[in-house]
Amino acid sequence: MSELRWDPVSREWVITATHRQNRTFKPPKDYCPLCPTKEGGFPTEVPEDYDLVVFQNKFPSLQANPPEPDIGGSVLYPVDKAEGICEVVLFTPEHNGIMSREPLSRYVKLVKVWQDRYQELGSKDFIDYVFIFENKGEEVGVTLEHPHGQIYAYPFIPPKIKRELDSSRDHYEKEGECLFCSLIAEEIADGRRVVTSNDSFTAIVPFFARYTYEVHIYANNHLSSFNDFCAREIEDLAEILRTVIQKYDNLFGFVFPYIMAIHQQPTDGSGEEYSHFHIEFYPPYRTKDKLKYLAGSEAGAGAYINNSLPEDKAAELRKIEVVKE
Repeated sequence: MSELRWDPVSREWVITATHRQNRTFKPPKDYCPLCPTKEGGFPTEVPEDYDLVVFQNKFPSLQANPPEPDIGGSVLYPVDKAEGICEVVLFTPEHNGIMSREPLSRYVKLVKVWQDRYQELGSKDFIDYVFIFENKGEEVGVTLEHPHGQIYAYPFIPPKIKRELDSSRDHYEKEGECLFCSLIAEEIADGRRVVTSNDSFTAIVPFFARYTYEVHIYANNHLSSFNDFCAREIEDLAEILRTVIQKYDNLFGFVFPYIMAIHQQPTDGSGEEYSHFHIEFYPPYRTKDKLKYLAGSEAGAGAYINNSLPEDKAAELRKIEVVKE
């Protein structure tokens, strides 16, 4: 069962998806559902060998043909069908694959896949926002170790995205420029929080970082979404993604967990002037052996506490060497 329930206090939809309690949880390597099916072996989600592949999530929070809500709503508590699409993106057929060791060509293919899915899913009239993300590592709750990401195509603009778009729209109406264009121009001019950059993108530890090693990758020019990418920008995004992930893995000498979130223009046609393509990374480690937990101030009040200076952490990441092709 899945449905949307309206929270009138926060003014946002909450997805209930009870069937996800039964999703696959930390299977042994020989029974990984994301590996290619071996001859005579356990049948997986992908029957043949592959390079990269996308398929519909077997335990989706949103469905193209959702069931009717399990409960009737009211004026105060509206409910709606959980309409949408959830997909899984497999980055490599190798169960123990480490993306920081993959060649640049794999990242280029991945960016092209993301672009394709953004355009295809966003063309559907019941989809307002295509959210591309990756949960990486047991520390952030990953239940399948195989390298993969996900795509949620929502019938609404998610609340975090909506708040940032509202802020950027207000800035645009006042200053005549999208908020993120102003932000990245100031970060480049300052330089202290820049981790790495190329012709099309700049990676920074943001001035307002909530996590110790939080990194954002911003388009240097005003690109609203994957729709605005040319071949050069696809290559440059692939290159800076690989660099950031290599820096993470080389920081403490282990595969660095994180949540990665791609923010871009809604697919309902709104916000072209003030939507600005960027990627946000939220790593849970604050030191080599200490995790940051979202406790009372963060989870209860929404006020984050960062125990480090973004300028210091940017300098630390900047010094980490990476392999260039």
